[in-house]
Amino acid sequence: MTTTENRPTDYRVIGTRPIRHDGVDKVTGRAKYGADANLTGVLYGKVLRSPHAHARILSVDTSRAEAMPGVRAVVTGQDMPRISGRVSIAGGEGGAINLDYYREMILASEKTLFKGHPVAVVAADSRHVAEEALSLIDVQYEVLPYVLTAPEAMADGAPIILEDLQTRSMGRVTESVGNVATYDKYALGDSEEGFRQADIVVEREFTTSTVHQGYIEPTNSTVLWNPDDEVTVWTSNQGPFYVRRATAALLGLSESQVRVIPMEIGGGFGGKILCYLEAPAALLSRKTGRPVEIVMTRAEVLEATGPTSGSYMRVKIGATKEGKITAAEAYLAFEAGAYPGSPVAGAARCMFSPYAIENVTIDTYDVIVNKPKTGAYRAPGATHGSYAVETIVDEICRTLGIDPMEFRIRNASAEGDRRSDGVVHPRVGNLETLQEVVASDHWNTPLEGPNRGRGIASGYWGNGGLESSATLSVNSDGSVSQVTGSVDIGGTRAATAMHAAEVLGIRAEDVHPIVGDTGAIGYTAVTGGSRTAFATGWATYEAAHDVVCKMKERAALIWETTAEQVDFADGAFIHRANPEQQHSFKELAARLMDTGGPVIGSATVSPKGVGPSFSTHLVDVEVDPETGKVDILRYTTFTDVGKAIHPSYVEGQIQGGVVQGIGWALNEEYYYDPQGRMANSSLLDYRMPTSLDLPMIDTVLVEVPNPGHPYGARGVGEIPLVPPVAAIANAIYDAVGVRIQQTPMSPGRVLEALWENEPKA
Repeated sequence: MTTTENRPTDYRVIGTRPIRHDGVDKVTGRAKYGADANLTGVLYGKVLRSPHAHARILSVDTSRAEAMPGVRAVVTGQDMPRISGRVSIAGGEGGAINLDYYREMILASEKTLFKGHPVAVVAADSRHVAEEALSLIDVQYEVLPYVLTAPEAMADGAPIILEDLQTRSMGRVTESVGNVATYDKYALGDSEEGFRQADIVVEREFTTSTVHQGYIEPTNSTVLWNPDDEVTVWTSNQGPFYVRRATAALLGLSESQVRVIPMEIGGGFGGKILCYLEAPAALLSRKTGRPVEIVMTRAEVLEATGPTSGSYMRVKIGATKEGKITAAEAYLAFEAGAYPGSPVAGAARCMFSPYAIENVTIDTYDVIVNKPKTGAYRAPGATHGSYAVETIVDEICRTLGIDPMEFRIRNASAEGDRRSDGVVHPRVGNLETLQEVVASDHWNTPLEGPNRGRGIASGYWGNGGLESSATLSVNSDGSVSQVTGSVDIGGTRAATAMHAAEVLGIRAEDVHPIVGDTGAIGYTAVTGGSRTAFATGWATYEAAHDVVCKMKERAALIWETTAEQVDFADGAFIHRANPEQQHSFKELAARLMDTGGPVIGSATVSPKGVGPSFSTHLVDVEVDPETGKVDILRYTTFTDVGKAIHPSYVEGQIQGGVVQGIGWALNEEYYYDPQGRMANSSLLDYRMPTSLDLPMIDTVLVEVPNPGHPYGARGVGEIPLVPPVAAIANAIYDAVGVRIQQTPMSPGRVLEALWENEPKA
């Protein structure tokens, strides 16, 4: 691990590597995931899904299924309450979803907008009976024309997917009805003047395919609707409080009527934020009076949950012959899927952010197509934008004969520079990260051999704050019980517990963290947006200080003084006037019952001091010119993490993001047949990397403390997925001299590019 600023020497816990608190349960199989709820009398649900990419529902006859032995209930879209309005996503992250669209997305009543769109749900005594009952439901469809890409959907004469969708342009609803949900424009300076100042202007087009987050555990939910109209949900979702809000809104209930119990979660990466099963399972439970469990198959996960957008991008960058960027433009058309909400705004905010560019113009289009509604996927939109920008930057460097690292350092954004949306960068470690690349062994080791190439790319993600809550209860043995509302995906139990341990002067192992349900802890936003260790850690930090304040009062009672006369340092309470009088945290904890009873500290935060992250990736590849196959030989990341709370988990987050980026770059894509149906909806055919495809991923942690956090932390969950696709594209060019401007850069596409590059006879 490398650091670029002096690491504080007074941390006892922060920066160490304790074993994660939930590790034993995970490796022994005792951890309870969504499908492990196992309630008494549970029924099993199965979903009937549309076989068509776009079709009008003429009729749904469920009578034969309802008459089948073992079937207890069937619900269709007609059973969903008709409630209008909007529901915000995860405390505001991702905007809000129109409830009419949300209801139709979960259970269609008028049209099906993608292959796999739910039409009816059955609850039965067994999964097999429920599955067989689906075949007895008679649905009559009018098949309609479909579109699968943004350019197709934007073309004149394209079939209209949502007949009531009026384009929102620059924040205002227009009279235009079509497949463009939203148009926005970002502008800084004067792009036309900037391009006139340039000695070189490069403009290219890029296309990215739809890809899925690829989490291991399928989407699931178990719901019990009690006779008193109290609804309890057991689910593996990244945001229990968001599930509560969305489920209540969809069912016409108050949030106080819905309790969500978060289960362990087998991966999410942003894809387990939207709700797909909770409301239908609740309706089945109300009909039957029994709990209903629904677990998706892998094909359902791929076909009917939120992947990230496919996109079409046209990007132009101008620079002087000395290597100074003068202007940049982008045209971004992102697929939203069947309902509005692509990550195109994320692409616009992030794509040019590694560079200080005075003149920027970006046009963004959120476009409806006949695919499942897109969901978040680690730094939503940023990977797309980085792919386009960093590929062009590489081309400019080669044309001008400028070292790519020198170019990046010369143009690096820093504190005080503006993003394309006008936001000013706070203290960031972009330049320090680039300097670490130049000093690294990887950068300074020559790459030898035919058809081998080295690529480099930079990326940016803004990270999130949002609300978090935490409580700490002091036990008589000196340990502390911790409750937070953040689902643990990547070690956040350990990271947040370390915040408490550092304040209290105890070991991380003496803090026992659990994830509370929505009835046991204050509101906490989604585990996502690279916010959890930052914000929930901060809430735990504040709760620990609350504990210290209350325990000072207990020490003051013992010493017959005031709390102002009690100091706390190095895990000990000290009488200021008589320093020989001391109690360790553990000693004082043992006397709490004699001095007033239990001590509980609590805090709720909504921090504003979010620290953006920058990362630069360096990759070596070898390309087989006979087959087009690309092998990753060496990969190193250089990431400003602010302060690595638990370095092992920081490294793991980065390595995991790189692996996903390699899959996105080389293999992964949704492949559709001529009828608009996904043809590779299994992990045999949807090709994700395995350990056999990968080298060791080296991580260099650059620590430029975030002044907006007590320990300097920055989020790291998303930034590692931003540069990989571009870095690999640049490495392929370095190896065999072809630019590939479409993902995935599969063997077939590499071969086609090589053939096109061959000299003509």
